[in-house]
Amino acid sequence: MSDSEAEALARRFPAGFVWGVSTSAYQIEGAVAIDGRGPSIWDDFCRRQGVIADGSSGETACDHYHLFESDLDLMQALGIPAYRFSIAWPRVRPDGRKGINEPGLAFYDRLVDGLLTRGIQPLATLYHWDLPAPLQNESGGWADRGTADAFADYAGVMAARLGDRVKTFTTQNEPWVTATLGHEAGIFAPGIRSRATAMQVSHHCLLSHGLAAQAVRAARADASVGIALNLSPVSPASDTPEDIAQARIDDGLLVRWYLDALLLGSYPADVLAHLGPDAPRTSPDDARLIAQPLDFLGINFYNPMFSSATRRWIPARPGAPVTAMGWEVSPRDLTRLLLRLHHDYRLPPLHIAENGAAYDDRLLDGEVQDEPRRVYLESHLHAVADAIAQGVDLRGYFVWSLLDNFEWSHGYAKRFGIVRVDYDTLERRPKRSARWYSRLLHAVASLDPAAANVAGKPHR
Repeated sequence: MSDSEAEALARRFPAGFVWGVSTSAYQIEGAVAIDGRGPSIWDDFCRRQGVIADGSSGETACDHYHLFESDLDLMQALGIPAYRFSIAWPRVRPDGRKGINEPGLAFYDRLVDGLLTRGIQPLATLYHWDLPAPLQNESGGWADRGTADAFADYAGVMAARLGDRVKTFTTQNEPWVTATLGHEAGIFAPGIRSRATAMQVSHHCLLSHGLAAQAVRAARADASVGIALNLSPVSPASDTPEDIAQARIDDGLLVRWYLDALLLGSYPADVLAHLGPDAPRTSPDDARLIAQPLDFLGINFYNPMFSSATRRWIPARPGAPVTAMGWEVSPRDLTRLLLRLHHDYRLPPLHIAENGAAYDDRLLDGEVQDEPRRVYLESHLHAVADAIAQGVDLRGYFVWSLLDNFEWSHGYAKRFGIVRVDYDTLERRPKRSARWYSRLLHAVASLDPAAANVAGKPHR
């Protein structure tokens, strides 16, 4: 990308737009049994035979717990203005319910202080799937309503500890994944296969968001609180009535179930009718608790989805371009999604909290070549700008991810990072996409100095 091309793309975004990168604790931190951290459901899940493609776990991951200072230096060198990270609940409260593990809290103090020292805005996510294992083993985890109360208490603790420096808190990251992949498909922790359980989990995750939003605001009145949802357009795989009907229901389960509850105060009637006895048990005040005012809504987008009467959640159409995950590359579907949400709901300000792609990178002449990822990111930024130009109030974009990392059930085989991690030596090496993003951020800073990482310079 030339300087003029970078400036042309930068000019498509409003002043004050927030630019950053995202990670999650279990995928990068490692140090799972150090300084008092307790086990999470992912630590337990990874010990099961055959559930992780390469038999690995997050035990070491990128060892960010020990290497975070150099990772922050790298972000500063790239000129990254904002960093969205997650806090490992079992690191700060190992049993999930009571007590404080001071060394765990101290780590996040150091992380946040290190970000601020380098001019990088910290944004904290309170839950990115690493539930303390005792909550699962002793009471059923998210299937138990008490876990929502435990989460709210933990959220209040974190807001009280970090809220003098962290002003933006995301409660839940992708509750659909927690519920559907973890409790219906069983391919993510805790590996349960029950639709009824999954739907109860989805309700408790949403309830926990509402309770946590209250707890964060009680601890820090100036906090900005939101939630991050994985959202995609769900289209019928064919024009048959059966496929159209299934796609409508799956759109309801992926998109409307969460947004209707959060923004309209009720679950969609057609989805409740479809679920029948698998619909969650609720209490009379739950709808009000879930529909707490949102300061922002995070949207995680990777690809469109398709459904048929015989196969659901299809990630790509035949013959479409795909990433290494087999996910269709379709930036126009991001624009379509944003415009649909803008039309259907009264929305808070939006962030793209995650957007990125896994590809098989090539090392050539000492440089990590990942042109497909660069093209993916650039095309999706244009898709975001197209939505903004049509009236969508979208105020931030975060690349997934800063580092190659533990990609859940795929282990370490799929690389999403703009920085390559050698898992044998833990060496970090910025890829071509990182240098491209750095050049774009430099162009943004030259046009809008308030958006810059004031300590950073473009990485070339």
